[in-house]
Amino acid sequence: MFAASLAFQPALAWRIAPAASQVPFTCTVIADAASGRQLAREGHCDERVTPASTFNIPVALMGYDSGILQHEHAPLMPFKTGYPAYVPSWRADTDPSGWLHNSVLWYAQQVTATLGAARFQHYVQRFGYGNQDLSGDPGKDNGLSLAWVGSSLRISPLEQVAFLRKVANRELPLSAHAYAMTARIMPQQTLANGWQVTGKTGTASALLPDGSEDGTRQYGWYVGWATKGQRTVVFARLAMDAKQEGAMGGPRSREALLRELPARLDAF
Repeated sequence: MFAASLAFQPALAWRIAPAASQVPFTCTVIADAASGRQLAREGHCDERVTPASTFNIPVALMGYDSGILQHEHAPLMPFKTGYPAYVPSWRADTDPSGWLHNSVLWYAQQVTATLGAARFQHYVQRFGYGNQDLSGDPGKDNGLSLAWVGSSLRISPLEQVAFLRKVANRELPLSAHAYAMTARIMPQQTLANGWQVTGKTGTASALLPDGSEDGTRQYGWYVGWATKGQRTVVFARLAMDAKQEGAMGGPRSREALLRELPARLDAF
């Protein structure tokens, strides 16, 4: 199941501003969803970087809450010439389930465009999501379509976990339908010890101090929650390390955390 999930969840390399840290690092944060108690906090966890494709979680919540999205297979949106098509799977008509599994940028952009700038900003502020900056690239007026793509919107692993606790506890002012459908379309897998893991990857290329793309370093996100019985924990994994041919940062972070997670969960 895990190997299959890697094939159907490509992570995408986005540009982000140079981070304060210029050396490789890893952060893992795991917290009890109900109490907020940190069960693990390891590494460099307070630096804000682009959320990249992990931002599809809040966009899905917005889309279902506003009625733009209906269920896991509606609306089916047609691919059009001119849409971002860096990945072959993007060059096809796409529904919400396919969007989350394939990180289809243009589908998220259609949701945010339909929301409009005012509603988009209102949701992000109500979510308390990262720095809440949807201005986009300076002078380009592209925040509605690209703020979360290596641009103005930034979030740290600690802030990801705080946001995910609100999602897991349904503390955001959203409809029950929005929570249920977002969880349904997110990639899921069941660990050998019975925990069900729901999570989203994201990949971002770092920039050099002069603003050019760093061809050697890459960020990888994996964020989400794990549930067994009445217990839910939320997690965020962020790593910055050397790019690897054929192995994107997001899936590598996911694979690394999932190797550790069964033993960690059994110990909590």
